[in-house]
Amino acid sequence: MNDTLLDTLNPEQRRAVTLPDASALILAGAGSGKTRVLTTRIAWLIQQGRVSPLGVLAVTFTNKAAKEMLARLAALLPISTRGMWVGTFHGLSNRLLRTHWREAGLPQSFQILDHQDQLAAVKRLLKALNVDTEKYEPRKVQWFINANKEAGLRAHRVEAFDPHTRRLAELYAAYDVQCQREGVADFPELLLRAYELLERNELLRQHYQERFRHILVDEFQDTNALQYRWLRLFAGPQAALFAVGDDDQSIYAFRGANTGNMAEFERDYAQGRVIKLERNYRSHGHILDAANALIARNTRRLGKNLWTEDGKGERLRLFQGYNDQEEAAFVMDEIRQLERAGASLADMAVLYRSNAQSRVLEHALFSAGLPYRVYGGLRFFERQEIKHALAYLRMLTHPDDDGALLRVVNFPARGIGARTLEGLQERARAAGTSLWQAACTAPGKLAPFVRLIEDLKRAIDGLPLAEALAQVIALSGLEAFYKGEREGAERLENLGELVNAAALFEQEREETEAEGPLDAFLAHAALEAGEHQAEAGRDAVQLMTVHAAKGLEFHTVFITGLEEGLFPHEQSFAENDGLEEERRLMYVALTRARRRLYLTFAQSRLLHGQTRCGMASRFLDELPPGALLPLNRSVPVPAPYGAAALAKSEAGLQVGQSVRHAKFGAGVIVDFEGRGGDARVQVKFGQAGTKWLVLQYANLQH
Repeated sequence: MNDTLLDTLNPEQRRAVTLPDASALILAGAGSGKTRVLTTRIAWLIQQGRVSPLGVLAVTFTNKAAKEMLARLAALLPISTRGMWVGTFHGLSNRLLRTHWREAGLPQSFQILDHQDQLAAVKRLLKALNVDTEKYEPRKVQWFINANKEAGLRAHRVEAFDPHTRRLAELYAAYDVQCQREGVADFPELLLRAYELLERNELLRQHYQERFRHILVDEFQDTNALQYRWLRLFAGPQAALFAVGDDDQSIYAFRGANTGNMAEFERDYAQGRVIKLERNYRSHGHILDAANALIARNTRRLGKNLWTEDGKGERLRLFQGYNDQEEAAFVMDEIRQLERAGASLADMAVLYRSNAQSRVLEHALFSAGLPYRVYGGLRFFERQEIKHALAYLRMLTHPDDDGALLRVVNFPARGIGARTLEGLQERARAAGTSLWQAACTAPGKLAPFVRLIEDLKRAIDGLPLAEALAQVIALSGLEAFYKGEREGAERLENLGELVNAAALFEQEREETEAEGPLDAFLAHAALEAGEHQAEAGRDAVQLMTVHAAKGLEFHTVFITGLEEGLFPHEQSFAENDGLEEERRLMYVALTRARRRLYLTFAQSRLLHGQTRCGMASRFLDELPPGALLPLNRSVPVPAPYGAAALAKSEAGLQVGQSVRHAKFGAGVIVDFEGRGGDARVQVKFGQAGTKWLVLQYANLQH
């Protein structure tokens, strides 16, 4: 055996790698070297002769992780890794189905539908069945099908307690028939079909259970119920399951991830064989102290405590801005200073809870001339919903813009198909006019669109820019469309942030400018959208959501928007386990930083074009004061969120709740006292400061 394989491992890592042939759960904290442990475990098993390369099944969550694992194994082992089963759940399911296509009831060359292809297939089905697509919107039908497949349910097993759900189940069944007839499989089908194949085919199941004596799973905390059942079918009585994960980094409940799988795995397989990897090789001590103190507040965790030999390092810098613009300006100033000191922009990350928050930060970076990239997503002005809203605005000021018309003429869908548009383009060519001019005289399906644009022009006439934009978003149908989408909440937040951008632009704009406000704003948006083309390949600041940051690390990290309702997100307050998931998300954010960490929040920020006052996030109070360095004197470490602070008043009001007063405007409740007619509430207003109001007479709107 090559001893050098184990030389660089610490005692806990070595213990995990050299475990006997039995199942075990490896609780691997952030930055604890879990990928090294997983890869070295496979190499060690093969070198020791405990298993052949063909007897290993290793499951990752991304293709990138699978490729990295194979590359590392190739470097560690003197033998070929070809033929090893290393891949994602869906990739390995595809491999199984390609090998046993006949037993799976699939054609040998079956095709895989991506998300857009699947949506097109659903639309064809609804059209063929003459289904009312307003009542059964294609995207919702697609979501229903996928959600049930991911739960392991075929159409006949779906519980339908009302006529609408029963009809959705019928459409699901008809969709399955269509896919089978056409010889195609969508993405969720791969996992479900593979599971069903092994479940019903005992000989095949025994074959793979005898073959795979060692099954290793990365990011086990992200598995859903079907994926765990899939693993259990591969695991025979003699199999050793090696599950690596961190329940404190389980942040994908919205995708179906089940943190309970880790506790279930411990009962079913590990049975006390749990190894904790707690030594952190990434972050300095103050960062880890903060992360440990925060996550200790969660009650449903298996428990571990990160530590390092690298010393305490710098304290976490805490900054409070008067508003979100001042917060963004502070971030830019710090980035500039760090760059002047020789730091790489690419080794700095600005994190935010919601995609919509990137707009203020992008504007500040653009204004400062600092190059940036939005990791794992699109820049603000490149996002689909933003482009749609701006295209409607362009139609109002420049109706002869053919590109704008083609983008929105059938979005949201209004029955204008390719044939109608081809006829419109031919009509415009023949007359030598724009598409809009041709549409104004065209009969049929285009008339309602023309009326819509004319109605929008009248609706926004004389309105301030932000109000005009809000009207366009509502009356065009964009708002209603995204409200009906499965993941439409984020797109609606982005549209709200576009209204904020318009409000801010109007405040900053010089009154003497020759252009009208709408034209000027469209030009501003186009400039910000186009500027980054010259930045390809340049050292650039990384912008991303906290979800996108998982698995990454940076020298310097800024966690922005740390306010109640923003982070933790207000939706989490009403969800089961919602606050604990938000805390896990904050834990992930904290542990992305190696050396320097900034925490920022604002007293107020624009929301839907209106100023909203905010309170510092409760997460700041959950950090040890000794690890924090307030950067401005007005920033005390936030007051504790004890039982009294979180209690509700007799009127149902709550600390942190936004309210509106007829005289003082918008504010947020920070305290209350008294009972009955003596009840008073303390409200922090954006312009009028903090006021004590008698609740009986305040007439607060909430």
